[in-house]
Amino acid sequence: MEPMLTQTATTTHLLQMLSHARAGTDTLFGLVRPEAFYERPVPERHRIIFYFGHLEAFDWNLISQPAAVPSFSPDFDQLFAFGIDPKPGQTQQDERSDWPEIAEVREYNRRLRQTLDDVLHQTSEQLLSIALEHRLMHAETFAYLLHSLSINQKHVPFDQKHVPLVASFPPSAAPIHAMVEISGGTVTLGQQRTEPSGRNPFGWDNEFESHEVAVASFAMSKYKVTNGEYLKFVRAGGKPPHFWRWHEGQWYWRGMWEEVPLPLDWPVYVTHEEASAFAAWSGKRLPTEAEFHRAAYGTKHGEEERAYPWGDEQPDGRRGNFGAYRWDPISVTASPLGDSAFGVSQLVGNGWEWTSTAFEPFPGFQTFSCYPGYSARFFGGDHYVLKGASPRTDARLLRRSFRNWFRPNFPYVYAGFRCVEA
Repeated sequence: MEPMLTQTATTTHLLQMLSHARAGTDTLFGLVRPEAFYERPVPERHRIIFYFGHLEAFDWNLISQPAAVPSFSPDFDQLFAFGIDPKPGQTQQDERSDWPEIAEVREYNRRLRQTLDDVLHQTSEQLLSIALEHRLMHAETFAYLLHSLSINQKHVPFDQKHVPLVASFPPSAAPIHAMVEISGGTVTLGQQRTEPSGRNPFGWDNEFESHEVAVASFAMSKYKVTNGEYLKFVRAGGKPPHFWRWHEGQWYWRGMWEEVPLPLDWPVYVTHEEASAFAAWSGKRLPTEAEFHRAAYGTKHGEEERAYPWGDEQPDGRRGNFGAYRWDPISVTASPLGDSAFGVSQLVGNGWEWTSTAFEPFPGFQTFSCYPGYSARFFGGDHYVLKGASPRTDARLLRRSFRNWFRPNFPYVYAGFRCVEA
């Protein structure tokens, strides 16, 4: 059991961030019209009503036991406990009537938060960090569901969502695609459990243990592969991406709130299988996780690896298209935060990037005792590592060691790619 602690400055900060994250997910659910809560935008996933209860039930199941707080709704605690990750095509068979009414779930959420708030200030930093980042990650994956709520409604796509005001982004220059030489070197994957200062940084179980990997020299595309580049592949017989729609003789981007003529300078969002097929068609390949790290965080002259591709400056999502300031991509040339030391653009933000590395544990991997299934059940070669960040990724998840992963044929992720060659 996790120890119960007195409140520290770090605890106070985590509680503030958790409160902010709660407000953010409340806003997301507020965008869904009541009648759409029982829709299933992604056939392989739960209905929206599940996620409405899941975020609160997860916090409860994580924190209430070490806090010795008795349950007031064991059935809901179980019903909303776990998400699912079936293979694409394995649709769910539950019915609308299998789920409680929105008002019941809303009251469960209200009472749960009220009860937990009495003990959160005594909860360990690790449990607070898990609750916080779990919510932040679900805020992004719920955006995929919200996006698909429009896509799957075909020609009447946006009547199940409240459309918010969306900020515009200044136009950018058209990309001139080129390969950038990346010198060989040693990269550090993962992070240390205990820093030299004695501090124990938070990371998910798959981020440990820190280890070095030698990377040979290679060349990487300066920009993510764009819709314009991928369109050539589609015209040659490649599969069109999930986010494209052919209508009246032209391709459209199926955005969160509207369809627009396909923006050729935006990154293409595809599956790992589609990215791999494009790379092979172009005579190249996807980068490994270590190669991504070298291009993103490495330096030319052997200095310490950077905290972020642009340096050690704290991330600002308004300039880099992450942090949930926007819903859709921007041009691959819009990089006001700056390129990596090697001159590669947007290695963080504007879309996750597929790697060729299967999601497996690092040497020294240990499961969380409080959350043993977080990573381990996804090992085995059925998922691939993604690095970087999407427009909906919170800045807290931009740390160098963070690893995302999905099945290679899951089409709903805001994931692009770039190619490499020896």
